[in-house]
Amino acid sequence: MQKRLLIIGFVWPEPKSSAAGSRMMQLIEVFQKENYQITFASPCAKSDNAFNLKSIGVSQVAIELNNSSFDDFVKHLNPNVVLFDRFMMEEQFGWRVTEHCPNALKVLDTEDLHSLRKGRQQAFKDNKPFDESYLFNNIAKREIASIYRCDLSLMISEEEMDILKIQFKVDESLVMYLPFMLNQISEKDIQSLPIYENRNHFITIGNFLHEPNYNAVLYLKEAIWPLIRKQLPKAELHIYGAYASQKMNQLHNEKQGFFIKGFAEDVNQVMQNAKVCLAPIRFGAGLKGKLIDAMTNGTPSVTSTIGAEGMYGDFEANGFIEDNPEVFANKTIELFQNENLWNG
Repeated sequence: MQKRLLIIGFVWPEPKSSAAGSRMMQLIEVFQKENYQITFASPCAKSDNAFNLKSIGVSQVAIELNNSSFDDFVKHLNPNVVLFDRFMMEEQFGWRVTEHCPNALKVLDTEDLHSLRKGRQQAFKDNKPFDESYLFNNIAKREIASIYRCDLSLMISEEEMDILKIQFKVDESLVMYLPFMLNQISEKDIQSLPIYENRNHFITIGNFLHEPNYNAVLYLKEAIWPLIRKQLPKAELHIYGAYASQKMNQLHNEKQGFFIKGFAEDVNQVMQNAKVCLAPIRFGAGLKGKLIDAMTNGTPSVTSTIGAEGMYGDFEANGFIEDNPEVFANKTIELFQNENLWNG
């Protein structure tokens, strides 16, 4: 009898729009290799950027919040494993799964620690240092409760694993470290990447619905990019991302070399065209897809401490980690101009 997996998605996967979308596709691939019959269900409206899951043999089902129709659906499907995409989906549907499929294994994919991200964002708004008082927020109560209701929670960052075990005293048997699952880059692919002299300009990329991404672009515009342009008056920053709002598009200024490019159909191509990736993230959590895209495409980065969190392990960063805007700008210029450093 074939094993059945039900994924309850917060949104429909958009691997070209967000790191979360890419991660979901990786998880689907893992379960397919284990011969699971997969059904993806979501209460969210589907955008034009959503991946066509049917094309890879995954069933797609629209479900409703607070509707008993889900009870009949899940009872009939009778999955062996239910994967909740973020704790909000476990809150909404977990109790119904427990009631109608008590033997199903319940797995939570946290994506990132929402309580950590929200706490950092609030500390940033308050212009105060982030501490435990910001971590132990109302989101944390909901998130930790969800982790305890599940059999296993997948954590994308070692830093967040430590926060759960040390700050929240979550037993390590309930959590599993599972970062992005990426194929090893072959030497042939590495050698085929564009070299320093065939690249130009700076790049940043990220889904603009994600507040840390918008804030990073605003920070670039107001504090960092003017310092870079002062020394590199012909430099351009190309900003890519899905769902650019009116306030984002208003930041576009060709005279300043600040270009809002919008959705990138091929992230690898635009990343390979660029010389340096900028990611001055001031609050957030999880792993940063833009930095992984940069590494994959041989593009060095300048990022912040929060941007680099959980990214490099015991390895050196492929660029610089700086929080001071003046130092950030200076390191960016140095990396842009120094071919030996760029190749280092």
